Amino acid sequence: MNQDQPAKNIQQTVPFFAVADMEASLRFYVDGLGFEVIAKWMPGERIEWCCVQREGAVLMLQEYNGDGNNAWTPDGQVGIGVSIFFICEDALALYHEFVANGMAPMEPFVGNNMWVIGIQDPDGYALNFESSTDVPEETRYSEWQQH
Repeated sequence: MNQDQPAKNIQQTVPFFAVADMEASLRFYVDGLGFEVIAKWMPGERIEWCCVQREGAVLMLQEYNGDGNNAWTPDGQVGIGVSIFFICEDALALYHEFVANGMAPMEPFVGNNMWVIGIQDPDGYALNFESSTDVPEETRYSEWQQH
């Protein structure tokens, strides 16, 4: 390794999501999942691009536009096939928070020694919040609560 290079060059990965409706996406991420808008671009009266953050997780959202020099409209739903995994201390606490905020995450289950809480955003992006557990594989939260 070259001594002139920093020991830690790549600092962060920030997923960039194209979204159909910025207002719906902000309701989902900010009101529903507890993210905060930390940067935004408003060339007019409304947000067209933003960066949202919750603790160590950061995402960029940009509303796609069919007009102008940078016009682009997807052929289908943009998020299909895209999965993001958030590694957490307590994914079950997030599950309860999301439900209390009116969200509809999938029932938590154990996969690969982790509680997995899945939810899909308005554009079809799959978000998975996970935390380590010693609960047996494939256990559903409702089954585990009965013990």
